[in-house]
Amino acid sequence: MEFIKIIQAIILGIVEGITEWLPISSTGHMILVNEFMGIGEKDFFSSQIFLYVIQLGAILAIATLYFNKLNPFSPSKDITEKKSTWQMWFKVIAACIPAAILGLLFNDAMDAISTPLVVSILLIVYGVAFILIERKNSVASVNNMNEMTYKTALIIGLFQVLSIIPGTSRSGATILGAILIGCSRGVAAEFSFFLAIPVMFGVSFLKIGSYLKDVYIDKIISPIPSGDWLLFCLGMIVAYVVSLISVKFLVNYVRKHDFKFFGWYRIALGLLVLAFFYLPLILK
Repeated sequence: MEFIKIIQAIILGIVEGITEWLPISSTGHMILVNEFMGIGEKDFFSSQIFLYVIQLGAILAIATLYFNKLNPFSPSKDITEKKSTWQMWFKVIAACIPAAILGLLFNDAMDAISTPLVVSILLIVYGVAFILIERKNSVASVNNMNEMTYKTALIIGLFQVLSIIPGTSRSGATILGAILIGCSRGVAAEFSFFLAIPVMFGVSFLKIGSYLKDVYIDKIISPIPSGDWLLFCLGMIVAYVVSLISVKFLVNYVRKHDFKFFGWYRIALGLLVLAFFYLPLILK
């Protein structure tokens, strides 16, 4: 393996581990990082398959951190707690229904419009939305997962559908939607994490399965060299470790702060993407 590729895999794993969970758009950051590292469109680091492999590392971090809370069979839980865990999973499934239907229908179309312009506009739009909603200072009506109704979960799932638009951020859309309909910041962030498990696992396995079908059954593309798969594994491990840190940071952050900072950050990043890609064209 080339040393430069090892460094690139580590950097991309770090970016994925941070941006997948914070409401700041992993797509926007990946576009900029790829440009700064000189990763071209035909480089395997910019391929969808690499991104979906390292996403598995990020989602495994959630399964690790919340294993006991997510496990309805945990021997440390009594009957009431196990029932509560099952209800939480049913709410997660209900919230995933819109994404499962609309996401599959429009995913390829959204990939086609993943341009710096679209990403930057969505970064700015949702950044402004975070700032405006946080300025309302409304009192949360849902302060723990047991208080969340299936209707609330389904509405959050509808907001999650918005994340198929590049630059939106899956966590950003779900957290914003949850706060907007009365969830506390802590519940919004935690439910966003749990929603990611079936959604990200499902999408990653579909994309990886589609790749394997194209290579070994239809034989329309060449297989990735075995050495490069080691880079994929490296990126996934890094994404896993960094995700552990990012999720813990966000959980602690929302206990004391609101999301305005992330709103301003998104606006600044959106303007940076616009300037980086389009200012040279304007100045020509």
